[in-house]
Amino acid sequence: MCWLLAGCCGLALISISVAPDPAVQITQRPRFYGVKTRRNVTIGCLSTQDLLSAKVQWYKADTYDEAVLNRAKIEEDQKFKFFNSNPRMKFLFISGVRIEDRGVYFCKLNDIWGPGTVLEVIRPIGLPQALHRTNMKDGLIILQGLVLAGCIAAILLRRRQLLEKNDSIYEEPDTDHIYEGLAIETCGGDLYEELSVYAQADGAEGAEAPWE
Repeated sequence: MCWLLAGCCGLALISISVAPDPAVQITQRPRFYGVKTRRNVTIGCLSTQDLLSAKVQWYKADTYDEAVLNRAKIEEDQKFKFFNSNPRMKFLFISGVRIEDRGVYFCKLNDIWGPGTVLEVIRPIGLPQALHRTNMKDGLIILQGLVLAGCIAAILLRRRQLLEKNDSIYEEPDTDHIYEGLAIETCGGDLYEELSVYAQADGAEGAEAPWE
C-alpha cells in the first residue's frame, strides 16, 4: 500500500514538472514584418522566465486563425536557422526571403505558443515599371470616361429621335382640306341667279344697285 502511494506521488511530481507553467508568457518581436524579396529576416521569441533547457520549435501558417494542426513545422536548414541570444530570447533567421515565404510564423516553447509574427514579402518595382503602370492606369481611366460619355450621348440622341418621331405623328397638315369653296362655273343656273345683274357697269358712277 505504501509503495502504491509513493508511486502515485512520484507520477504527480513528474506530471507537474512536465506541464507548462501557466505563469510563463511568450511574446514575439516584431509582430509584423514587411520586406522586399531577397532580404534577410530575424524573428524573436521572448519568454518571461529563463528557459535554458527549453526546446524551441517554429511553425508557419497562412493566417492567424488557421488551426494549430494545420501549421507547418519549420525544419532547420540553409534557409531557416535557429539560435539563442540569451536564456529568455530565441530567434528564427530566414535568409533570402521570397514571395512564397509570406505568412504567419509562430514559436513554441515547452508547448506554449507565441502570438505569431506576420511576414509580408513584396517584389521590388523599378522606376520605369512604376511609371508604365501609372500611365496604363491613367489611360484606362480616360478610356472609361470616353466610353461613359459615348453611352450618355447615344441615349440622349435616341431619346431626341423618339420625341421628334412622336411630334411628327401629331403634326397638323400644312394645307387645310376640310372645306373647299365651290366654283360658280360648276353650278347650274337653277341654283344661283345670274350675278351679272349685280355687277356695276364701268363708268356708271352713282348708279343705284338693283336691290336699293
